[in-house]
Amino acid sequence: MTHDTLPHPTRTTSSRTTPPPPPKRRRRHWTKRANPVAGLGSVLWLAIVIIPVYAMLSASLTPQDRALTGNPLSPPTDPTLDNYNTVLNTGFGHLLSNTAIVAVAVVAIVLVLSIPLAYVAVRTRDRWSGAAFRLFLLGVAIPAQAVVVPLYLLIAQLDLYDTLLAVILPTAAFTMPVSVLVLVGTLRDVSEDLYEAMALDGASPLRMLFQLTIPLAKGGISTVVIYAALQAWNGFLFPLIFTQSDGPRVLTLGLFNYVSQFGVNIPALLASVVLSGVPIFAVYLVARRALVGGLMGVGGK
Repeated sequence: MTHDTLPHPTRTTSSRTTPPPPPKRRRRHWTKRANPVAGLGSVLWLAIVIIPVYAMLSASLTPQDRALTGNPLSPPTDPTLDNYNTVLNTGFGHLLSNTAIVAVAVVAIVLVLSIPLAYVAVRTRDRWSGAAFRLFLLGVAIPAQAVVVPLYLLIAQLDLYDTLLAVILPTAAFTMPVSVLVLVGTLRDVSEDLYEAMALDGASPLRMLFQLTIPLAKGGISTVVIYAALQAWNGFLFPLIFTQSDGPRVLTLGLFNYVSQFGVNIPALLASVVLSGVPIFAVYLVARRALVGGLMGVGGK
């Protein structure tokens, strides 16, 4: 006799969903207490930076006959652009092009030489490379004023006097020690495991430099670019000593165009300063994040 086997009723287990534990509050490493000393210092520093810039812009819009009268911090009553027209019509384009050529050439020379030097200083472990790196950094402690006379004799013997090369080469030479120092600090942040992985793939040191090191060192390279461009753009000593004629004159020497034996055209002089600072300020706005990252030593991360 067969007994029909009935299926056992399935047990429904009611799983009670327990609410997740409340998230733990992260401890804040800073307090909400006000710091009036830091706030006052920030306001003072901002005033120190902003007030001269405002006075320069205000004076550049003031007519020449009113430049020395009135309060320099008061806005101009009758603003005018005649000072900027005077600057643009007295060879400012020629000065700007010469300065741009010097800046681009200095940046190119510094990058071409500094990146391989920093790469060798980081990747080579022998004592000779370390000694050469320390000897190279002695250039940081040597001021340009101390060697300007030997440089003048050397440039005169090379027949480079009164040319743009007479400004480009010394400026690049005195820019390279700091540039190499910044790049070495950036390249040391690159992980050693990445180099070992590329070495296992059969990559040469030159391939590691272009495919690994340079892409990961954009922050430090941007810092070097801005630093070298500033040194070339604001350079005054080398153009003053190594050039004479109007052909290779740069912006810093062009300011003498508004100084004569009878007086100084202060509004035009300040208008020239404003116009000469616009290009380098635009470069800073574009690369400011990379600049800050490179200066903080996180360019390779």
